[in-house]
Amino acid sequence: MGRRWIFDGHIAGLGTSSGLRAVVGLWQQSPFGAFSDVMLQQPSGRRLLLAPTAEVADFISGTYAFDDVVLVGVSARLERGSLRVDAGPLAVSASIGSRTLLGRTLRAVPRPLAVHPRWLGAVSPVAGLLSGGPRTAGTAGSGRREYYGVSDLHNITSAVVSWNGTDAGALVPIRPAVTFGFSSVPPQPSLARVRTTILQTGGSGDNSPSRRSQE
Repeated sequence: MGRRWIFDGHIAGLGTSSGLRAVVGLWQQSPFGAFSDVMLQQPSGRRLLLAPTAEVADFISGTYAFDDVVLVGVSARLERGSLRVDAGPLAVSASIGSRTLLGRTLRAVPRPLAVHPRWLGAVSPVAGLLSGGPRTAGTAGSGRREYYGVSDLHNITSAVVSWNGTDAGALVPIRPAVTFGFSSVPPQPSLARVRTTILQTGGSGDNSPSRRSQE
């Protein structure tokens, strides 16, 4: 049997009117301990990973595709209906709103079932239709397979986002969809409660020729 990695926490996805799109991972439990990371796509389409350690960067960049990997302190906090992110050149202050209709539906499924790989593999085609794009099972880099189990979903109602000290513009839907890997995030800015299970199923080649730098 291949290796298995489980990441339990939250994922926030948001877009801005400048074309900057960000996916923030807040992982309370993982093989690397608690940490946060940011997958970011610029208006040009360039994909960046902002990661707190080389170990985290190596694993994530071996699972998803990036043009550049930047090692930088990443602080992400969820508290009292707000999300605060400080990740080198990226700063986010967002308000979390009500649970979505899909979120209410997801909460009706017992969580042990909702995050189980067999269930996620079975419902993946339907999940893509209901969510507007993201699937719950698919292939990833380095011969891995990923299962994306969402058990709750809330709207992000407003956000102030800056990149390198410049306002990135108003909060807008995440269009075009980000292109880091098989899955994405819903078009509507949102915060998901999620467990991601990654299985090693094949070879261990690199997912992309990502370059690494430090801020």
